[in-house]
Amino acid sequence: MAHIIVVGNEKGGAGKSTLSMHIATALVRMGHRVGGLDLDLRQKTFGRYTENRKAFLKQADIELPSPSYIDLPEIDPESLKTGENIYDHRLSAAVAALEPGNDFILIDCPGSHTRLSQVAHSLADTLVTPLNDSFVDFDLLAKIDGDGEKILGPSVYSEMVWNARQLRAQAGLKPIDWIVMRNRMGAQQMVNKEKMGKALDRLAKRIGFRVAPGFNERVVFRELFPRGLTLLDLRDIGVKQLNISNIAARQELRDLIKELNLPGVSVDF
Repeated sequence: MAHIIVVGNEKGGAGKSTLSMHIATALVRMGHRVGGLDLDLRQKTFGRYTENRKAFLKQADIELPSPSYIDLPEIDPESLKTGENIYDHRLSAAVAALEPGNDFILIDCPGSHTRLSQVAHSLADTLVTPLNDSFVDFDLLAKIDGDGEKILGPSVYSEMVWNARQLRAQAGLKPIDWIVMRNRMGAQQMVNKEKMGKALDRLAKRIGFRVAPGFNERVVFRELFPRGLTLLDLRDIGVKQLNISNIAARQELRDLIKELNLPGVSVDF
């Protein structure tokens, strides 16, 4: 069976789609077969990323390793039984279509609470939650006191992940391996950065996730999107000398893939 990676966070602007494309492309480049789904049916940033990639590769007449992305299939409402949810069927059909030919299925969730996102989280073998290094974003995981020291209780997203874990347990499936990825961390050792780190470590022990370093804020990610490229593609399109920022970003991606500890994956880029 394909290993399902879900990239989820109910807050927009955390870098989910950029992360999804880089994880998927890194795995493909290492020889794994990867299928992709985008559950943000309105914006489809991950889907647009893959479309941009296809268009650029065709225009440039080159081939680069790419994930196999598909849209959710349409389902005839008349085929549903009473009480069945059409989104459940659309997601199940998409996963079933991708599973036979792929080692991994990567699902990019929307930055909001939807039925599709709920179901996807219950399917996750690995859940990656990118989180901007800010207590504004931390609030999605847990409520905290005014000093940023004491955790008062889990918040809406953590409760949703808990429900997904319960559903998996009831179905006899292995637990979700949940990784919270600290994105856009400042280079300097600021008080906020230190408080965030301590708060995440405390919360990780309390509700059960691993903390991983993510991507710093870099202009290159915004520049790559229109062509559907990733950091790993730069040399293949003729960039002979990577700048310091690009080299650092590649290392961040390498560290993240290692931290995910995915089955059968040996990081070699």
